[in-house]
Amino acid sequence: MKKKVAFHNLGCKVNAYETEAMQQQLRRAGYEIVPFGEPADVCVINTCSVTNMADKKSRQMLHRARKQNPEAVIVAAGCYVQAVGEKMLEDLSVDLIIGNNRKKELAVILDGWFADKKRTAHLADISRIGEYENLALTKTDEHTRAYIKVQDGCNQFCTYCIIPYTRGRVRSRRPEAVVEEVKALAGQGYQEFVLTGIHLSSYGMDLHGDGDFALPGTENPGVLSKNRGGSVLFLLELIRRISRIDGVRRIRLGSLEPGIITEAFAAAIKEIPAVCPHFHLSLQSGCDATLKRMNRRYTAEEYAEKCALLRRVYEDPALTTDVIVGFPGETEEEFARCRDFLGEIRFYETHIFKYSRRRGTKAAAVADQIPEPVKASRSQILQAMNGRNRESYIRRFLGRELEALFEETVLVDGRTWWSGYSREYIRVLYVADHDLSNQILSVRGEQVLYGEYLVVTERPGNHA
Repeated sequence: MKKKVAFHNLGCKVNAYETEAMQQQLRRAGYEIVPFGEPADVCVINTCSVTNMADKKSRQMLHRARKQNPEAVIVAAGCYVQAVGEKMLEDLSVDLIIGNNRKKELAVILDGWFADKKRTAHLADISRIGEYENLALTKTDEHTRAYIKVQDGCNQFCTYCIIPYTRGRVRSRRPEAVVEEVKALAGQGYQEFVLTGIHLSSYGMDLHGDGDFALPGTENPGVLSKNRGGSVLFLLELIRRISRIDGVRRIRLGSLEPGIITEAFAAAIKEIPAVCPHFHLSLQSGCDATLKRMNRRYTAEEYAEKCALLRRVYEDPALTTDVIVGFPGETEEEFARCRDFLGEIRFYETHIFKYSRRRGTKAAAVADQIPEPVKASRSQILQAMNGRNRESYIRRFLGRELEALFEETVLVDGRTWWSGYSREYIRVLYVADHDLSNQILSVRGEQVLYGEYLVVTERPGNHA
């Protein structure tokens, strides 16, 4: 009889990708994958450690797994494991711990457990790891888009962030492996691919060392050079290679550092039709004093220039970002500068986070911590602005033609709609009595619903 294994993922898209890869690894090894919470022989929790709250949630899920399946082997994997180390074995809810860059060994580690039932830790010194852990997907749980992990690790050491300590230094996936995975998934009908990593802008900087370089087949070699955020040339060539694969209709880029956006880079990606005009540029604060304390390597003015550049190259691109409120030492004046900056840029979407003190980071040791009620108040102010900006951006597409990739049916406003996303990542709703799953249609914006949906109609006889 097959052993049953249940997975639970916490954290980012990179973690979600790795969880799917571990599922497929165990399925190939003969395990049956069951939903988390059902009876299982093995429970794997892929943990997160980006904040103290993430640590807490990781512990809670491990304890829940033990309570739900008292006789199962409980496996703790990922970033929280990497941060705590072998001390995790002091928690009797956990049987095996598997750190980052050891997840590809999950099946072998479980074989060892079932042979001797010995509680063990499988950890690498992540700060010394130079090899990319080559996990791969042959399918994905997503309906129409596939997330492709191409990079791991970070060298930035922002003062609020634990990730360089739990993920290690920058490690890039070989482009041939990325292309092979995309080809396989495109062959199964996936049309949209999202390139993701811990610090995507650094992709390739470890593959070719320091200095400028040009790859074989790269147009205008030497025009794009290695910048402080990573290897512009190498990332660009990877995007080009993916765009040439049969079946690839859309490419989205994960979170980017503003430093990677140059005139040459923007012009080059504009020439690749598959690249969607949707760019997530990490900001964190619109105040220079706060940015400096965060060890972010740009000013608000430099960031604004990157946004303006993208808006010159693309017509109405979707610009999204992340902002932290209540960072240690953030005065009312500094918050006001950040608020005003967000008002000037007018992002399509702003992901707002209240600063969470994270042990092991420089910011956690700062005495001038901001009270929680102040953080909550500032967050509410920015959330309200975000709602207004989002609706304003969506309204720009009323009466205009868009290309929509449809995914599934949803119930909104008491009606059943087909739901999908435009190239700008606007969520569109369309009433149709036939199956539109994984179909791309040319549509026209007709109505904004609840400030976040764009109701569309189809252009007759004009499928994208």
